Amino acid sequence: MANQEEAEIQISELDLLSSMFPYEEEFAVTDQLALAELKHCVENESAEVPSSKVQFILNVKTEVPNASTVEFSMACALPFKYPTVLPEITVRSSLLSRSQQILLNSDLKTYLMQNFSGEPCMLSAREWVKDHAAAYIDKDLSSSSVTASDATQSEVTVFTRLWIYSHHIYNKQKRKNIIDWAKELSLSGFCMPGKPGVVCVEGLQSSCEEFWSRVRRLTWKRILIRHREDVSLEGGGHAEIQKQRKFPTLEEKCFDAHGARGNHMDLGQLYHFLEEKGCADIFQMYFGVEGH
Repeated sequence: MANQEEAEIQISELDLLSSMFPYEEEFAVTDQLALAELKHCVENESAEVPSSKVQFILNVKTEVPNASTVEFSMACALPFKYPTVLPEITVRSSLLSRSQQILLNSDLKTYLMQNFSGEPCMLSAREWVKDHAAAYIDKDLSSSSVTASDATQSEVTVFTRLWIYSHHIYNKQKRKNIIDWAKELSLSGFCMPGKPGVVCVEGLQSSCEEFWSRVRRLTWKRILIRHREDVSLEGGGHAEIQKQRKFPTLEEKCFDAHGARGNHMDLGQLYHFLEEKGCADIFQMYFGVEGH
């Protein structure tokens, strides 16, 4: 992976941030899924590029001249090529006007461009915000001097499909959890128990991420996201989401089990099932062979 090195640098920087700011109100990763994928890339020296950037929040408290404390929130995302490219950072505070906020973010970006090309810079960015952000609260800016071109975009709904691989799925309670949780979170897909175990869930991105965070907390010999699909839906109403689904509900699929424990599924049948659903290319991602 050309960006294996970048991935390692990102993980060590995130580890450093979490050891320096152990409390969630100071530092919190908002996309655990992306972090898990990034770690998986590094541990397995995988050539796959993670499907989404790691996103996190850094909160900075700083004193203002009248001795009161103000909190600034830094919403951060690390592009795959970071630190070769700059991180994406948006600093916000309820005390900043729109034009003050735009100016603050533009000055922060200039500072990082001038001082940190190609180096990890999250801590320096945080320090800069701590030292300089409060001064922007009192800046008198005529709104004409700042373009509002980056006015807030309309909310975009993301439809996600996760393809999860497990070394095996036998346990009846786990199988029940998978079905119950999918139902509770309005996810569709399927679960193929046995060895290996395959789970596919699809629906709203936040629901898929909640499902994954619950499933991975259970005890597994090995479980990982093999592939992830994200589709941005403008408007994102119920009908739009239904249109994206390839499965009507989530059900358990057993394909002619064989083997000593009746646990090895007929993978040829799995391939045909995926082909019917328009997902045949997934078979190769799971098993590294062309289906037939």
